[in-house]
Amino acid sequence: MAKRENIDQLITDFIEIGIQQREIDPLDKNLKTNQLLYLLGKEDFISDLSVSLLLPEPLAVLDQLVDYAVNEGVIEDFPATREILEAEIMNLITPLTSEVNRQFWSRYASSPKQATDYFYHLSQANDYIKTRQIAKNTHFEYASPFGPLEITINLSKPEKDPKQIALAKQTSNAGYPTCLLCMENEGYAGRIDYPARSNHRIVRMPLNDENWGLQYSPYAYYNEHCIFLSAEHKPMKLEKATFEKILGIVEQFPHYFVGSNADLPIVGGSILSHDHYQGGRHTFAMERAEVNYSFSLEGFSSVQAGILNWPMSVIRLKSQDKADLIDAATLVLEQWRDYSDEEAGILSHTKEVPHNTITPIARRSGEDFEIDLVLRNNRTSSEFPDGIYHPHPDVQHIKKENIGLIEVMGLAILPPRLQAELQEVELYLRDEPNKIAAYHQEWADQLKEKATFDAAMDVHHFVMEAVGEVFLRVLEDAGVYKQTVAGQVAFKKFIQTLSH
Repeated sequence: MAKRENIDQLITDFIEIGIQQREIDPLDKNLKTNQLLYLLGKEDFISDLSVSLLLPEPLAVLDQLVDYAVNEGVIEDFPATREILEAEIMNLITPLTSEVNRQFWSRYASSPKQATDYFYHLSQANDYIKTRQIAKNTHFEYASPFGPLEITINLSKPEKDPKQIALAKQTSNAGYPTCLLCMENEGYAGRIDYPARSNHRIVRMPLNDENWGLQYSPYAYYNEHCIFLSAEHKPMKLEKATFEKILGIVEQFPHYFVGSNADLPIVGGSILSHDHYQGGRHTFAMERAEVNYSFSLEGFSSVQAGILNWPMSVIRLKSQDKADLIDAATLVLEQWRDYSDEEAGILSHTKEVPHNTITPIARRSGEDFEIDLVLRNNRTSSEFPDGIYHPHPDVQHIKKENIGLIEVMGLAILPPRLQAELQEVELYLRDEPNKIAAYHQEWADQLKEKATFDAAMDVHHFVMEAVGEVFLRVLEDAGVYKQTVAGQVAFKKFIQTLSH
């Protein structure tokens, strides 16, 4: 905690860190110092202090500066107000948007990877990417028959203080920024009910005659988790232009994959109001999955096509001819939009309401362009009011949220409540005092029947394996065609509509 007598030293060191990192020009030293003093509500300052011989870590200094502001009553001690001040302080050592873009595209001329390395490092160093919070997440793998599924329990986003929630309810929605993905978020200070973005920067990029942007996700779920977003606030829509754009992105950044959430509720993403895609530098289990049934698309001799060995229903298309691949993917999308098979339980529409859509993922595979098209359907029923192809009630104690792009590829994003709840399940399995949640009871009883636990048994590992099994069932629930003989016959029936 920063004491009043050493705060001037912290300020001196923080500005020096910015100078040494070349984010502050030495000529701007006084300017930046005075801006920091203002943020801290400080009117006096010892300006002739020597820099510490060993400079502390920037984020350690940041914490102490914010603690000082709280102790002096400059800000209230809420997660949101701390975050706002943190972002404002780090903004002092973050280049302007114009400089970030100049540096990015200068490096891009040598290598796309050099450009993204620069921007990714900057976004970590200025605390826009919350590296320390992300490190709190639980992460493990489950060896499924389809490859190693990744499981994360997301602990990175801080819980809101009850007083902060009450204040947020009193705050009127300003309507600005329009949404969390709009470019007007860049540099926005934030509010009690809206995230701080003072240290946020966006790289501008051309994409098929449109203006788009590249930014990283503050609470990244995987390596270099980034977002490609339209400069225009317009709703997501899956169409031929979607395939043109995602292939255009991987052409510009061949070391990244990029995918789009589906464009319908239940099977879609959390923000359908703003056209955007997610990407990054990570190899998911679905990418490693092999084709177990190949077929030909009439009129597309350059395109390899096949059904993927995956718990969901995935068609993989591959070609060196980008234009052919775009047209082939468009054919699959358009054919699927209106496809019904009542015997297989698939209805494309209820009256005028559409149900069929696709989750597409694009990448480079050597010289080839590759697209995985995951068939989705958002129909509900009296038995499954949350969605027929949505996590079913028997797995919702672990995962009840929508299955979006990231889960589709084999990475589970599980809610933070499970961190404590699974510990209680472990206590229950060891016959120790526990507070197991009622909605885990049936599952825990089933686990208890599977194994007898003694001192040699790793109960924690057993429970994690069981969570992995549940995630596999979640993916199977979301699959339009099931991994059964009848399910795969029905899948191939749809494939035949593409081959004629």
